[in-house]
Order: sequence, then C-alpha cells, then structure tokens
Amino acid sequence: MATMLAARLHKIGEPMKLERVPVPEPRPTDVLVQVKACGVVPNLINVLTHWQSWFPELPLPKLPAIFGLDVAGVVAAAGTEVQNFRKGDRVYVTPGLFCGSCPACRADDTMNCANFTFRGYFGFGPNSQRQFDAYPYGGMCEYITAPQHNLVSLPDSVSFEEAARFGYIGTAYAALRKAGAGPGKTIFINGLTGTLGLGATLTALGRGVTRILGTARDRSRLARIKALAPDRIETLAQDEGRPVAEWARSFTGGYGVDAVVDCLGPGTLGTLLMNAIYALRRGGKAINIGGVGEKTVMDVHWMMDNQIEFIGSNWFTVEDGAALAAMAAAKTIDLSVFQHVRVPLAEVNRALDGSQFRDGGFTNVVIVP
Repeated sequence: MATMLAARLHKIGEPMKLERVPVPEPRPTDVLVQVKACGVVPNLINVLTHWQSWFPELPLPKLPAIFGLDVAGVVAAAGTEVQNFRKGDRVYVTPGLFCGSCPACRADDTMNCANFTFRGYFGFGPNSQRQFDAYPYGGMCEYITAPQHNLVSLPDSVSFEEAARFGYIGTAYAALRKAGAGPGKTIFINGLTGTLGLGATLTALGRGVTRILGTARDRSRLARIKALAPDRIETLAQDEGRPVAEWARSFTGGYGVDAVVDCLGPGTLGTLLMNAIYALRRGGKAINIGGVGEKTVMDVHWMMDNQIEFIGSNWFTVEDGAALAAMAAAKTIDLSVFQHVRVPLAEVNRALDGSQFRDGGFTNVVIVP
C-alpha cells in the first residue's frame, strides 16, 4: 500500500487529474483514515474557480493540491500516542486545523486560531500553508491522515454518506447553539431550502425549536421542507412580494423572532440579509453562516437601538460534531431526507459542478473512492 489514487488540482479553473501519490504516514498522535465518502460541498466549485479573486485574503493550498472537505471513513492505522481510537473505528474527520501555539490556541479557543485552516479547502490566516503542509491530503483520495483530536466517532446507524454531510449540518448546529435556539423559541432561516438552510431546519427541529420560519425561491422545495413538520414550520417564497420582516413578525404578535440564521451564499444580494435582520425582536441575534459576498449596508442605528447582536459564525467544534452524532444516534435529527449521489473518485470532475444533480439541500453529492 505504498501509493494510492488521488484527484489533484494543478491549475485553478482546470479539471482535476487522477494520479498515484504516496499513502501518508500517520505521526504519533495521528490516525490514518481510509476514505469511504467525501462530501462535495456546493461552494467547492467557487473555491476552485473564483476564490483567489473573490477572497484573496483566504489562501488556497499551493498547487498541485488534493481538495475535499468532509471526510467519513474507517481508521486504518493509529499512531503510537493515539488514545481512544483504534483500527476499524468509524469516524468523521473535522477538517479544521490550528497551530496550537497562538494566543487563541493557548486559551483553548482553537476555532479562532490566527491561522485556522480547512484541510482540503482554504485557510483563514497568512500562515495557513503550514497547516496545509502538515496535512496536505484532502478527501478526494483513498487515505488521509488526521490529528486524533479532529475525529468524531460515528454510530453504526449513521452511514458514511450521511456523515459526509456533517460539515454543513454542524455549521448550522453551531449557529443555533450560539443563538440559544430551543423550546419556546422562534427562529427565521434565510435561505431555507439550500444545503445550509436544510441543515439548520433539521437541527432546529432536533433541538426542539418551537417555530421555524423560512424563505427561499423554490416553492416546491419550500413545500417539501414544511412537510417535515407542518405544525412547526412556516414558509414564504421570495417572489410573493410580502416584506419578510412583516411576514415573520406576524407569527410573534409583532414582537419579532428570537434569532435569524442567514444561510444565503456568496452570490446573493446583501440587502436580503438586512431585510431578514429586521424580523428580529428587541435583543435578538443574527447569525451569519452563508457568507454573503456582496458588501451590504447595515442599519446600525436601528440595530443599536434594539440591542441586536450580529454574529459571524463558520464551522463548528469537535464537541459540536459529537453532539450532532449523538442526535443522529438518538434519531432526534432525521438524516434520511438526503438523496445521496455517489460518484466514483475516477469521475471526480463530473461531481464538481453539482448543479447537474442538485435538488436544493436535499441532494448530497459524495465522492466514493
């Protein structure tokens, strides 16, 4: 097992190439994971084609590189210092890498590491390449190495394909945790039918949120999401012409919702973000996880007067991932709604433009080595 098949990108905008590369060697505190499924996130095509011009401050790995964010698989080997994981364990690998020595890391706040980096995706700091160098293989190959602290144990009831969706569901879970979403709360999900929006809906249902409001463009997908819990979910199509804040407030006696989770993507108009924020009650929270790319004007005076919190949130902790796995095991979150599209690694370029498969957030495209 000296080499393995991998899909590597040599130049931005060009197809990936299938090549033989060495199987990585796990260090003492690492595990070697045999990849069983790697999620193809909708944003990946943007990363591979537009990222350098859109967000030059978010560095990509040096090319050629192996991409692939969400990995689920089986531990194939464990380093000599690894505890609590052993060969044969089913795991989800969180891709967040951190340096371990900056002020945030020393304060056990690794999510805010100065050079936090997504293995197989992009980084957030000027020295992210050091993290890429330490773990250069993303999930679009047969084996990866990972630090033991990046592993989430998978219950037998969760398939590898379902676990490969944990990245987007976990991102929504972290947002709802920060919002304090639970029984007695009303939340508004902006972009309800997309990958993040559906993840937020499923998680909110599992956390016991009393009422879930949401908007999106596609009426048929909105109807499918409402059907998940007709007594708890209310939907509004964006083309209905009714102001979303007015509509959302009508379900709360005019007070406003407790939290807005904005799931709109980089290509969305920034005004749609602020329109949703106006639905908040006094003291409400807006959590942005979709990453609207357009610069937008915020009504900061209104937000100040109404003590509105605006929180930027990306990804989730390993602890969040473990909680998500526990919810899946207890069946409080329903992962059966996903329609899995399994694409062999040899056909990786066919999977990158997921629009050919997409049925909103219901479709789950995964690479299967």
